[in-house]
Amino acid sequence: MLTEFLVLLGLSPLEIDAIRLSLEVSVSAMVWSLPVAVLVAWLLARKDFYGKSIVGGIIHLPLVLPPVVIGYLLLVAMGRNGFIGKYLYQWFGLTFGFSWKGAVLASAVVAFPLVVRAIRLSLESIDLKLEQAARTLGASAWRVFLTITLPLSLPGILAGIVLGFARSLGEFGATITFVSNIAGETQTIPLAMYSFIQTPGAEEQATRLCVFAVILSLISLLLSEWLAKRMQKRLGQSDAAH
Repeated sequence: MLTEFLVLLGLSPLEIDAIRLSLEVSVSAMVWSLPVAVLVAWLLARKDFYGKSIVGGIIHLPLVLPPVVIGYLLLVAMGRNGFIGKYLYQWFGLTFGFSWKGAVLASAVVAFPLVVRAIRLSLESIDLKLEQAARTLGASAWRVFLTITLPLSLPGILAGIVLGFARSLGEFGATITFVSNIAGETQTIPLAMYSFIQTPGAEEQATRLCVFAVILSLISLLLSEWLAKRMQKRLGQSDAAH
């Protein structure tokens, strides 16, 4: 359906592949990283442990490191000959280099801090007395998490997903360093624009992709803002009820 719509708009096959791949990579990055992000955010929000500040700093490193550095570290660690990637390839036949799976991994790593931060802020805003009351009534830790903590933090989780999705759409440096710029395989919107900009006479294609990138990112940011306001309103109503 999306492909047919893009064809009607007069986009070339390369542009259509770039848009389709960007959406698939961004969605996949959020799906695979979300459980880990929820766990990490919960640990940072609820637990005190030795080295917590260091762990938090490492998690937020992708926000300040140059994307090329992240891509190089992924290449060294997760490439076919990387110190982790070689075992994944030997044992499971799984390889990230020069494939869309590598683009998903790069996007997930770059967007991970944003997702964790949004979820952590949501968890920290929950009244701990609600969880404590449930435990005194005999509820297990898992039941408290699934019936109280998770539902109350859902707006923050959704906001984190949207922010991470938007960041994944714009990922360039880590992706091109880790998995190169392969049309139809790893060439997302930013990488396709990079190729078009370097190609004489392809300014129109670059402009069209730029417009699509702006529209998709703007929609994501507006949705995130709406979710944040809804979360604040919901928390305000919860506080009033108590």
